[in-house]
Amino acid sequence: MKILEIKNVHKIYNSSEVKVHAVNGVSLDFEKGEFAAIVGPSGSGKTTLLNMIGGLDTPSDGEIIVDQTNLAGLKSSALIDFRMRNIGFVFQSYNLIPVLTAKENVEFIMSLQKWNKKERDDRTFELLKAVGLEDRINSRPSKLSGGQQQRVAVARALASKPKFVLADEPTANLDSKSTETLLDIMEQLNKEEGITFIFSTHDARVVKKARRVITLEDGKVISDERKN
Repeated sequence: MKILEIKNVHKIYNSSEVKVHAVNGVSLDFEKGEFAAIVGPSGSGKTTLLNMIGGLDTPSDGEIIVDQTNLAGLKSSALIDFRMRNIGFVFQSYNLIPVLTAKENVEFIMSLQKWNKKERDDRTFELLKAVGLEDRINSRPSKLSGGQQQRVAVARALASKPKFVLADEPTANLDSKSTETLLDIMEQLNKEEGITFIFSTHDARVVKKARRVITLEDGKVISDERKN
């Protein structure tokens, strides 16, 4: 079942000196349950493409359709609501709220969505246990290692049961052990919950784990390979 369609998407940035074609005619489909990596050199368009898929940026041309909804057809407030309910994000810099505990960070989106307290508590504990942090539920980000913060970020991304999770260089600031732990957790959650993961990455360890590898160069897809 297709949950994401990218149709001939372009992103052009204009400045007084130069026009930059950051994404140049990309067309891709993603099925439910994929574990995919978008790779390519710096400047190839990986992050720009991920931001457009997530509704954080707008294509100059083309369509991005999430679960049969064209993101371009949504007004700003509707797009924010749609993004909150359907798309999870994991960022390179964790982006946790520093004054909130691990539990409070994970349940934040659920609170905005008006989940009741028992639902929030149950889902938060389930996810923090899944990422191995049930004993750090009341710790603030400053008391957690980088790897632990990124595991909280993964739990937060999954909290509202999104259609898919976008992870932009999620291992860039982690050591090897933390990276392996994080990737094992995300792979397990992908298989158990059927949530699609799409990574933007330079990390060979992420590419090794991915079951589909899409390579961009100069804003274009130059290869799209699925592993057996």
